Amino acid sequence: MTARYDVIGAGYATRRQPDPRIERQIGKALGDSATVLNVGAGSGSYEPRDRFVVAVEPSMVQLRQRRKAAAPAIQGVAEALPFLDRSFDACLAVLTVHHWSDGAAGLKELRRVARHRIVILTHDFRGIDLPWLVRDYFPGIVVQDRERFAPIEEVVADLGGARVDAVPIPADCADGFMLAHWRQPERYLDASVRAAMSGFLAIPEHEVENGVARLRADLDSGEWRRRNAALLDLDAYDGGYRLIVAELR
Repeated sequence: MTARYDVIGAGYATRRQPDPRIERQIGKALGDSATVLNVGAGSGSYEPRDRFVVAVEPSMVQLRQRRKAAAPAIQGVAEALPFLDRSFDACLAVLTVHHWSDGAAGLKELRRVARHRIVILTHDFRGIDLPWLVRDYFPGIVVQDRERFAPIEEVVADLGGARVDAVPIPADCADGFMLAHWRQPERYLDASVRAAMSGFLAIPEHEVENGVARLRADLDSGEWRRRNAALLDLDAYDGGYRLIVAELR
């Protein structure tokens, strides 16, 4: 994981800005938690600013991009959190579990360190119609993500039970995660945009190049618009992002 984010982490702080609507949903899920441990924190997106937060992140490239005003951060991994049992009201993990070397071990650590609540933002292509991005242009990402992302049911079971909420992607999403530009397909032609999406790093470069070429041709011909016309009237889209909220007893 450290090596992966030492490669794609450069520039993350500018390319991966938190979307305020998703940020509000995460904040609501954290409830009244006054102290939060942000695990796999990256450059600090979605860290609540109205609570006491400590961040844990393995990649020094990411840690160096954190703002001076950001929460204090240490270098470490989810599978071995350097904190006593029940040290924080809540643990937060945003689009990170799929990068852990041992997801089950990391989730066990979250349960150990949290007193009241665990909030995880994750993704799963299972159970949804495949988005156009991966269905038509980059199908290799689906194969890789089904290996990297644990099924939602498995995460819930490892947490000892949890509720699962859909996280709709706004049409004008400010963030730069994989499906953020579902209504702005031309964005995926930009290599710097793709550089902030780990899914593109998971497939061979020739697959990326072929997919980009097909997308460019379909945009030029109008085929993309014809095939995806129904999306253009939507204000938000369910691409499989889920917020898992476990209340601990």
